[in-house]
Amino acid sequence: MLLAIDVGNTHIVFGIYEGEKLLNYWRLSTDKNKTEDEYGLLFEQIFRYNQISMKDVEDVIISTVVPTLMTTLSSMSEKYFNKKPLIVGPGIKTGMNIKYENPKELGADRIVNAVAAYEKYGGPLIIVDFGTAITFCVISKEGDYLGGVIAPGIRISSEALFMKAAKLPKVELVKPKNVIGKNTVNSIQAGLIYGYVGLVDFILERIIDELKDQGQVKRIVATGGLANLIASESKYIDKVDPLLTLEGLRIIYDRNK
Repeated sequence: MLLAIDVGNTHIVFGIYEGEKLLNYWRLSTDKNKTEDEYGLLFEQIFRYNQISMKDVEDVIISTVVPTLMTTLSSMSEKYFNKKPLIVGPGIKTGMNIKYENPKELGADRIVNAVAAYEKYGGPLIIVDFGTAITFCVISKEGDYLGGVIAPGIRISSEALFMKAAKLPKVELVKPKNVIGKNTVNSIQAGLIYGYVGLVDFILERIIDELKDQGQVKRIVATGGLANLIASESKYIDKVDPLLTLEGLRIIYDRNK
């Protein structure tokens, strides 16, 4: 079995693969202060609860956008799974030509998403990842990574509004019935949800326009924790794939092993 671990700024998502089949997956809060032993015990408890033996894990692959956790989780993998993990980073085979000016600046999660999406849907395509930041990744019809866009995530904006505006409350991120709010909570929800729908669709319009020489965009794929919330109102997103990153880790593992 393969253990695939995707470390984001807010959550760690990890799953177990048997060949190409995802057997199960879980989500933890990202905590930079946890030690290798604390993470090891968390993994051990989750595996035991799901009746999975840690000894059955034959390999581990890790992608992270939190550099401080790379050493922690690598050590955890070696100590608790007896496996030196494959790390998504410089030198790893992705099968994708990165046309970023400095490929080392490109987040591992964006590369992994791009690999998975092109493998599954072909190109040209656009991936929108609704994580701590909202990232747009653009892939050519030949499978080249052309570049993208980074914007603040919805939760970041919500937290900033709550912290900086003394009279505005913290609200649940749900879609209100109307854009015109009849109370403060609904007004904030409308601004966040419909405001981000506008942001996402406008950026997608501009990307599609700049991709005219590539032909018609085959797919616009959304992933990440809040993907369904925005995709349901978007004019352009036509596919939500919540486990895209885990699938990309499996594909990259296969290409390297």
